[in-house]
Amino acid sequence: MPSVAGGSVPVPSRRQVLGVTAGAGLALAAGTTGAKAADLPLLGTYDVVVIGSGAAGMTAALTAARHGLSCVVVEKASTFGGSAARSGAGIWIPGNQVILAAGVPDTPAKAAAYLAAVVGPDVPADRQAAFLSHGPAMLSFVMAHSPLRFRWMEGYSDYYPELPGGLPGGRSVEPDQLDGNVLGPELARLNPPYLELPPGMVVFSADYKWLALAAVNVKGAAVAAECLARGTKAALLGQKPLTMGQSLAAGLRAGLLSAGVPVWLDTPLTDLLVESGAVTGAVVTRDGAAGLVRARRGVVVGSGGFEHNAAMRAQYQRQPIGTEWTVGAKENTGDGIRAGQRAGGSLALMDDAWWGPAIPLPGEPYFCLAERTLPGGLLIDRSGKRFVNEAAPYGDVVHTMYDRHPTDPAIPAWLIVDQNYRNRYLFRDVAPTFPFPADWYSSGAVHKSWTWDGLAASVGVPAAALRTTVDRFNSLALRGQDTDFGRGDSVYDHYYTDPAVLPNSCLAPLWLPPYHAFRIVPGDLGTKGGLRTDARARVLRADGSVIRGLYAAGNASAAVMGHSYAGAGSTIGPAMTFGYIAARDLAAMR
Repeated sequence: MPSVAGGSVPVPSRRQVLGVTAGAGLALAAGTTGAKAADLPLLGTYDVVVIGSGAAGMTAALTAARHGLSCVVVEKASTFGGSAARSGAGIWIPGNQVILAAGVPDTPAKAAAYLAAVVGPDVPADRQAAFLSHGPAMLSFVMAHSPLRFRWMEGYSDYYPELPGGLPGGRSVEPDQLDGNVLGPELARLNPPYLELPPGMVVFSADYKWLALAAVNVKGAAVAAECLARGTKAALLGQKPLTMGQSLAAGLRAGLLSAGVPVWLDTPLTDLLVESGAVTGAVVTRDGAAGLVRARRGVVVGSGGFEHNAAMRAQYQRQPIGTEWTVGAKENTGDGIRAGQRAGGSLALMDDAWWGPAIPLPGEPYFCLAERTLPGGLLIDRSGKRFVNEAAPYGDVVHTMYDRHPTDPAIPAWLIVDQNYRNRYLFRDVAPTFPFPADWYSSGAVHKSWTWDGLAASVGVPAAALRTTVDRFNSLALRGQDTDFGRGDSVYDHYYTDPAVLPNSCLAPLWLPPYHAFRIVPGDLGTKGGLRTDARARVLRADGSVIRGLYAAGNASAAVMGHSYAGAGSTIGPAMTFGYIAARDLAAMR
């Protein structure tokens, strides 16, 4: 008789979960939640059951359907798209047809050398090779079977372009503009974006670096005008223009509609069905009642990470941590990861996330990109000292915050800028010279003072140390060389900067009061640890054996990027690719 995987899960130490966990997986797979699967109503039988409607899940479902398999997507939320729909939707896929058509000088050898240099020994070489070899085909497949088209994010450098195979011009693409009318009434069920676009404008991710400079840069002003022109044109044509994550999720959903793939919203995963050591279905809650969905070939877990699960974050990740600083979809509580673990799956990279410095603004944290990199700003720890290259890849900045925090507290850190910075640059959605909302100050996220001593007192750092730090930073900025932390040494450092600032577009002195401080905490786009998989996206037990019928992709799986981040879109690119790989493997079953 079939059983549902269940039972108690032993709590591993944090060090154990950095590698492989769930050594009791085989015993767990034989357990039961107390309800016999045969007693549950059968909601349907499909070749493939996909858990989650984010980029990984919808790509897997589209691939399965177009390879002749019947498929259903079950989604916990009342909307589709997950974190992908909220994102800027950069997609890092070396050698894809879009960048090659644009003349990007990429080759398989360059891509392999670069990924190996970035990832190091944390990820098996065959998984790296699988991502690189299938990624271009995945993107071409998605374009062939959905209305999605993509644009090269020209100039958005790989994050470590100086490494072997790195490209200063970048390999990242993003979705082109999509008319939301293609979804009809289904558009109303699209997960909303993390940040709303300015009314009447159509903005791509690649536009943001220029919009930040619109008040002081001719190209910035031209890009702002172009964004407005796109919006005006779309309105005249009666279109509902979508870009970034909204375009990606809507385009994938349109592909599923054309392929006849149902997406069941408000249908959370409860557990995985295990029979004779193989996963053969999923137990879900639908219309308030438990039910069983059988899978003839297998289940693909694409249910996202565990960023909104406080207990899991406390168990696996460094402190301080919580659920308040993430911008991932609120439904991402590790359901698929835990179900996979109960079915015998091992875990990896659970200590890590797609980190980035964030400001804990009222309502929702703000993930800082341009703001910490633009000239005229610096980061300090609680001692009032600078401690990092502010323009480094955002994951590296947070890793540094955590690495030094036990001995030199850096959580929170503070982003310090002057009024000259505020007079020149957009900050989040606040135009230059405009005041910040009052609740930013009352919440303690932002502070302002007309003196350095006053600002130091406000944020609780030694005044003398802050004055010394600013003086030192100003001297480096005037020389145009950061000999302390190397800000500006990498091409990547100059992406979100001001080309009018010379001799180093990353560096400008702070001199004009009032001075401003922004609380910086370890934010994230989602967690990057999860079920350990092989090059075919199959979930592995602790002994390396494959759990038949169980696949994982996206943030429910341990990232192919390991503890690093190759370039913009290193989350979504692999998520889509391993969803594609999983579905192709299922289609090849005989």
